[in-house]
Amino acid sequence: MIHGWLNLDKSIGISSAQAVTQVKKIFGIKKAGHLGTLDPLASGVLPIALGEATKTIPYLSCDLKAYDFTIKWGEQRTTDDLGGDIIRTSDIKPEYNQINCAIENFIGKIKQTPPQFSAIKIKGARAYKLARSGQKVNIKPRQVKIHELELISVDTINNSANFSMMCGSGVYVRSIARDLGIALNCFGHIIKLRRTMVGDFRENESVTIEQLAEKNTITYSPMTKGDTGVIEGTGSNAKNFVIVCPGKVNMFSGKKPTRIKVGVL
Repeated sequence: MIHGWLNLDKSIGISSAQAVTQVKKIFGIKKAGHLGTLDPLASGVLPIALGEATKTIPYLSCDLKAYDFTIKWGEQRTTDDLGGDIIRTSDIKPEYNQINCAIENFIGKIKQTPPQFSAIKIKGARAYKLARSGQKVNIKPRQVKIHELELISVDTINNSANFSMMCGSGVYVRSIARDLGIALNCFGHIIKLRRTMVGDFRENESVTIEQLAEKNTITYSPMTKGDTGVIEGTGSNAKNFVIVCPGKVNMFSGKKPTRIKVGVL
């Protein structure tokens, strides 16, 4: 039985829950859970706890997340991404300086309303289920924090723009696209989204489902100090884990650790 954390690079087209199911099948385990949901149309870092490591999920500090994304201007959609129906359109094509000026209002602590098609619970029901059934969804705005939001480039031919962002937990990138589009009077929705970091889990140290399926990519070896990263955590259940990573599976144990050590994350 394997117990530990997997730094998965989720592919586009599957939900986070489906990714967990595939991982469970590959490792032949019954218990697993993910940290931070990624939409089916998004790709990138999805930390997955295996076996008894699921008990450490509440103790992990993953307040800092990073994303690369592309916003398509001229259309607002029901889901605020490429998968939704068009509800409003505009012929306005924002210029680089206009966009760069507008994003200043989205940096720091801001009030943000999650998309109607989201996993937010409203009286026990998921918002996206209510929205799909045609019910009106009223989601209250919440305070979130955007640490960095940078305009990388503008594609004038396709009327889109590329961004990178570092933010705290609870931020919806789709809401950024929606609200920024409204601020620019041109509307907008996400057409590409990739998460590059969740806490100490980084994109360049993640592994795909395909790599996991190739048995030769997983080996077992002792953990060395040079391989060690740290995720802050507490709790008496955080002990006797195997840490799963692209090139090796590192083992360690300890009594009531105040830190959960992770090998090559």
